[in-house]
Amino acid sequence: MRNFLDTHRRDPEKKTVALRLRSFDEIYHYYSLAQVVPQAERCIQCGNPFCAVIGCPLGNYIPQWLAAIAAQDLETAFLLSNESSPFPEILGRICPHNLLCECACTLNDGYGAVTIGPIEASITDLGFTQGLELPFPGVIREPKVAVIGSGPAGLSCAHFLLRAGIGVDLYERADEAGGLLTLGIPNFKLDKGIVRHRVDILCKAGLRLHLGQEVGRDIGFDELLNIYDAIFLGLGATAGRLPQLAHERHGKVFRAMEFLAEIQHHLQGHPLHPRFNVRGKRVVVIGGGDTAMDCLRTSLRQGAESVTCLYRRDPSNMPGSHKEYQNAQEEGAAFLFHRAPTRIVLDEDQGHLIGVEVCQTRLEGLGVDGRHRVAEVAGTEHCIPADVLILALGFDVEEFDFLLQAGVKTERRRMIIDPRTGRTSHPKIYAGGDCSRGAHLAVTAAADGRRAARAIMARLLLGETAEAS
Repeated sequence: MRNFLDTHRRDPEKKTVALRLRSFDEIYHYYSLAQVVPQAERCIQCGNPFCAVIGCPLGNYIPQWLAAIAAQDLETAFLLSNESSPFPEILGRICPHNLLCECACTLNDGYGAVTIGPIEASITDLGFTQGLELPFPGVIREPKVAVIGSGPAGLSCAHFLLRAGIGVDLYERADEAGGLLTLGIPNFKLDKGIVRHRVDILCKAGLRLHLGQEVGRDIGFDELLNIYDAIFLGLGATAGRLPQLAHERHGKVFRAMEFLAEIQHHLQGHPLHPRFNVRGKRVVVIGGGDTAMDCLRTSLRQGAESVTCLYRRDPSNMPGSHKEYQNAQEEGAAFLFHRAPTRIVLDEDQGHLIGVEVCQTRLEGLGVDGRHRVAEVAGTEHCIPADVLILALGFDVEEFDFLLQAGVKTERRRMIIDPRTGRTSHPKIYAGGDCSRGAHLAVTAAADGRRAARAIMARLLLGETAEAS
């Protein structure tokens, strides 16, 4: 260990841009065992590992599995990595590590942080390749839990309950499990075979998966309350925000998630709806997060004539991962910063979309959220030509009547929960992920699911007092 002076940080190799744009295949070649060992050896094994204590919402055993894989003990590294995380091969790919664990790495100041994310993904990839398995006992307990929503929070909760031998029925309204991981994140960042493999593991461990089952429509929530000893809500935040401009529901103005989900369905063999065909079109994406980058890079792979991102702040204030911004730039996306949309422009005669009017912005003092306030500069309005406009402005939680009827308290549509347990105002119902905290990261959703699973275990197996403690 501590070979950071002799061994420099080396990120996983990327395919060339020409190859990347030909398909939706993952763009990174993750580490072989020979490659991962020297990168793990760079860790200095801090006495107080900020990467885990401060940087990781799951508090993963990062120094421990780095030491294990540096010693070429793949099995120990695999088990340690999967002990605290429900799907490290996924989070190792999609987490914004530069803002989390790697940002907190001691070596980040001058030497280049340890490549924690790629190592995390590679350990589990290599373990599965060599036939390593996770220790699930099978369903050996009497209590039964229903999980609603199969995104990161729901899968995490199910994972940890199954690890304790508690039976789980998972209800998902889509025709495939994974939620955001399946429909919202493009294949070039996360191959869907990886998500399916993880779901298969849970099914072999005893998970009962109910696809195409929308709670409140196909099955009543009251029925679930009567059947199950506890319910976890991992409903996500899927309602795309709108800019409150005229014509924002025009046929060539899409919300990010409907566009990404349609393309994903098309990649699975379904016909592409003509409305979402961007080949030869001028595509403009509004937003600066990872979802905006996903829309840019997807449009490029779909053959758009040009792809432009409009963002009202500067690059240093973009909320997403720097590597996704860099990848979008490499692949041909153009960026116009300090631009805010003011009007969606249509052809007066035929009503076709012809562009989006924007004005220039400037950053002023910090707001209550700790970010710079955005002010529009008068007299700077101009039109950006567009045949397709994609809105990637964040997400809100949907309203669910069945939760209101069950007495689950909400605030601004978000579930109000006990921050220690994830328990809602209803004694049998828990929640986590975006439906309780608002649109956030997959890793925080996974942490919420784990927290709720532990609280459910404590209540069902040890009693109310144990959960409260």
